[in-house]
Amino acid sequence: MHPVTTVHYLVVGLALLLIGTIGVLTRRNIVVILMSIELILNAVNVNLIAFSRHLQDLSGQIFAIFVITVAVAEAAVGLGILIALFRNKETVLADEVDLLKW
Repeated sequence: MHPVTTVHYLVVGLALLLIGTIGVLTRRNIVVILMSIELILNAVNVNLIAFSRHLQDLSGQIFAIFVITVAVAEAAVGLGILIALFRNKETVLADEVDLLKW
C-alpha cells in the first residue's frame, strides 16, 4: 500500500476546484451556484491542510478554520438573499433576476 502524499491531496483539491468552477459557470439555479462556491472553498481548505501537513506547520490549518467561518457566513447570507428573492420573484434562476435593472 502506498502512503498518501501531498500530491494526492492536491489532485483532490484540483478536482474540487474544477467541479466548483464548472458549476458556477454553467448552472442557472442559484442554489447550485452557492453549492459550487462551497466546493471551491473546500478545495482551498484541502490545499491549506495539505500544505500545512507537508510543511509541519499549523498556520494552514488555522487559515482553513477562517475559510470555514467565511463559508458559513456566506452560506447564511446567500440563503437569506435567496429566500427574499424567491418571495419577491418566485424564481431561483439566476437568469431571471433583474432587480437591479432600471
